[in-house]
Amino acid sequence: MKSIKTFVAVVALSVVSFGSFAQSVSANASTLDRAEAKIAAKAAEQGAAYKITSARFDNGVHMTAELTK
Repeated sequence: MKSIKTFVAVVALSVVSFGSFAQSVSANASTLDRAEAKIAAKAAEQGAAYKITSARFDNGVHMTAELTK
């Protein structure tokens, strides 16, 4: 009986982990605001939140972010 409960718990936790995701996205623009707006638009398309992980300025802005649901 205990092994059945353990099995059910493992299956339930496995299903929960497949339901969430993290995806990395990037954007290029001339300013930080425009790059962030592009990231925000990509997040909105997927119904996700975003967290900026890096931004670099070399004759323009290159920004990366992680999308999470």
